[in-house]
Amino acid sequence: MRFVSVTDGDKVSAQLQFGMSVENYGVNFLVNAVSKVADADAEKLCDEYEKLYDVSAELKRGGARHDSLVYAAKQEIALHKILKDGGFDAFTSNFEDLGDLKQLPGLAVQRLMAMGYGFGGEGDWKTSALGAILKSMTPAGGGTSFMEDYTYHFGPGTPKILGAHMLEVCPTITKSKPKVEIHPLGIGGKEDPVRMVFTATPAEARVVCLVDMGDRFRIISNEITVVEPNEALPNLPVAHAVWEPKPTLEISAESWMLAGGSHHTVLTNAVSLEAIEDFARMAKVEHVIIDGETRIREFRRELQWSAAYHRFAERI
Repeated sequence: MRFVSVTDGDKVSAQLQFGMSVENYGVNFLVNAVSKVADADAEKLCDEYEKLYDVSAELKRGGARHDSLVYAAKQEIALHKILKDGGFDAFTSNFEDLGDLKQLPGLAVQRLMAMGYGFGGEGDWKTSALGAILKSMTPAGGGTSFMEDYTYHFGPGTPKILGAHMLEVCPTITKSKPKVEIHPLGIGGKEDPVRMVFTATPAEARVVCLVDMGDRFRIISNEITVVEPNEALPNLPVAHAVWEPKPTLEISAESWMLAGGSHHTVLTNAVSLEAIEDFARMAKVEHVIIDGETRIREFRRELQWSAAYHRFAERI
């Protein structure tokens, strides 16, 4: 993403430490693949959408905007083929670079995440990779999604975070039947994109990010409780989750910023903290945990000692 360096990082170091290879394809590579998808194949996938989801009337066969659903289906088929043919486990897109695509991929990305692929928006390959890693730890990649803090509820009641993204939230974090809708998108300069809309099911969970500290990578985890929204959100036409971060929003936010946490995360209610700790040890990467026991004074000291340890350990 332009002017947002946190979505990038040292790809050479990432390949050395995690074994991940980050490849770059121009967006018109996808445009060409979309153009090759047969209408009949896209219509068949649209029929599947109608069986699985609550598709709005205007998007159904015979509806005024059915063509937009067909195009979204073509995007899914094309993206899936590219990922399978290339042997990729994750991918990323950028609303600032859509080439000749008619709409930002939304429904396609959500469906592919549900299949187990990792995703991060705006070129965020680190979050894409982290999503794929965490999804690989769950049956069929379930209960795990790309996420972003959208806004904050400071009261009345317990302070909460509303998490969402432009379009791309994985339906495996809800037990409800997603709706498929089409709404305007004020950025990107393209046609209105199709997306699933739902609310994440309440659960104990965690949000996790992978950041490049310059001399090493760091995983940051924050334990959370996903809850129902205080009230309906009729003007939020995207999939979303509401959660109470531990120990409190105030301490969580300060700790997250002190640790260098990114604005993109992976939310998971399926991968345990213990599993993430095990992965961090195996990958020899720093893991900072924010949970119900976190206190700012001790957290600052932990970060200082951790930085010293990892710099020393690197030399031996």
